[in-house]
Amino acid sequence: MSRHAAFVLFLACGIAFHVSHGVEVNVTDSKDKLCLYANLMVNFSVSYETKGNENKTVKMELPNDVTKSASKCDNISSLLKLDFGDGHSFSMNFSMSGKMYQADFITVSFNLSDSSQFPDSLSNETVSVTVKPQITNVGVDTCYSCKSEDVIRADFVNMTLWNVLIQAFVSNGSKSEKITSCKADTPTTPVPPTTHATSTTTAAPVTNSTSTAPPPTTTPTPTLPPPITGNYSIKSGNSTACLLANFGLRIGFKQGEKYQEMNLEPNVTKVSGTCGVNSSELQLTSNTMTVMFTFTNDTAKFRLHALNFTTKMSSGVEFSEGNTNLSLWEAALGSSYMCNKEQNYTITGLLTLYTFNLRVQPFGVAKGVFSTAEDCQADGESFLVPIAVGVALLVLILIVLLAYFIGRKRNMATGYESF
Repeated sequence: MSRHAAFVLFLACGIAFHVSHGVEVNVTDSKDKLCLYANLMVNFSVSYETKGNENKTVKMELPNDVTKSASKCDNISSLLKLDFGDGHSFSMNFSMSGKMYQADFITVSFNLSDSSQFPDSLSNETVSVTVKPQITNVGVDTCYSCKSEDVIRADFVNMTLWNVLIQAFVSNGSKSEKITSCKADTPTTPVPPTTHATSTTTAAPVTNSTSTAPPPTTTPTPTLPPPITGNYSIKSGNSTACLLANFGLRIGFKQGEKYQEMNLEPNVTKVSGTCGVNSSELQLTSNTMTVMFTFTNDTAKFRLHALNFTTKMSSGVEFSEGNTNLSLWEAALGSSYMCNKEQNYTITGLLTLYTFNLRVQPFGVAKGVFSTAEDCQADGESFLVPIAVGVALLVLILIVLLAYFIGRKRNMATGYESF
């Protein structure tokens, strides 16, 4: 398959602007016809360990002198692979379903032995990380466009993509003029998703325009039986648990006018994921759904930062929805987060998450067991009623005893006066 590429360099500088290159790539098929087009800008922030046992972060950009010899495309899948520098690469995998396509995952690799980029690196290995971007439901004859910044946080690298224009499947040999815009570029009225407890109201997670949910509507009462609580864990290289998660999970989603719910069955669920210093992932895949949880920490607390859900409808059409700017299940590092009561969270206007008997610890797991738990508000409030009843009974007892002693004292005084 012969291919050629043209690269266009865009420079932006100043305090309020990124310094990066816009790279335009044309990938052709064996007939020398355009089959994949991409024009994008990417910055990287990569963390690594030095020989002095210190963590260092370097900033890199996708340069204009990339090579794309490994890029390829066919009728149902495409690969955009850009190699740059001394052994570094950025790639995006795309797949087509019916008349729609999506980006399945982004993979970045960095050669830590490149001393020009990673001076004094302790490791000489090439490290890689794979993430799932929010590029879905793109019409086959349209270009995906996203001028807004899309920040993707992973294990050891943060990526910022912007000014993205991609057509992963070019059907007639020329780039389409039709555009499918990302959510961030679509004008909307910001409305944060709400978090609901079964019997109480809890705080709402904060989102930005990339995942803004429309005003909440009444969610149908779940009719499924409570889901089975599953015990999930991710192990590190030395075979010790580095992420623990126990919960029963139900997903509610709406496609068109149809609302559906399904339970995650632990006994047929495959577990995968990664543990990192600043980001950890847990992916649960059953025969009906795939759910990806992304946790981040800010050196003091951890939280659920992103959730992505994918399922295939009975019609064969894939449904995918997610939110990459959540702030749920927050607890201090070195502890776990627990919420035994049933909770439901409006992730987007089309996606609702139900949890039962929840307990998670994505960082700082010691000896393979959960650390001391921080309870959710709903669990904390469940103790208020018995405490209030106990206090009321104690006050009542004190009042009765006080009345008894006062009455007895008066009776004794009356007896003395009778003499």
